[in-house]
Amino acid sequence: QLQLVESGGGSVQPGGSLRLTCIASGFALAYYDIGWFRQAPGKEREGVACISSTDGSTYYTDSVKGRFTISRDNAKNMMYLQMNNLKPEDTGVYYCAGHNSPFWGTVSAMCRNDPPGEYHFWGRGTQVTVSS
Repeated sequence: QLQLVESGGGSVQPGGSLRLTCIASGFALAYYDIGWFRQAPGKEREGVACISSTDGSTYYTDSVKGRFTISRDNAKNMMYLQMNNLKPEDTGVYYCAGHNSPFWGTVSAMCRNDPPGEYHFWGRGTQVTVSS
């Protein structure tokens, strides 16, 4: 079965840290540009951080720069998101997604979904809640 499964979400206080993990099964994650996306209640989904399959280049949305770090371990078929100094506005459901066609061209465009397109795989998400 081809799937992505996220884990590591939870509830933390502002300033806390979490590490999200996305594990792929049924396919080789190494061939995919992959990323983390989040959706807060009442808001549109946004790309948080993405990483290229070819050169390891990364993209971060402005609000998480300097606080979040995306990484991948192709040997383990896994991707991670280290989240530090969490803020209440980071609350949401975090999803991992993958794509392996030249449609977007850059990991930045893929993360921003610009132009709008479809990702090949989505996980079911993990909830992150930041609250005092």
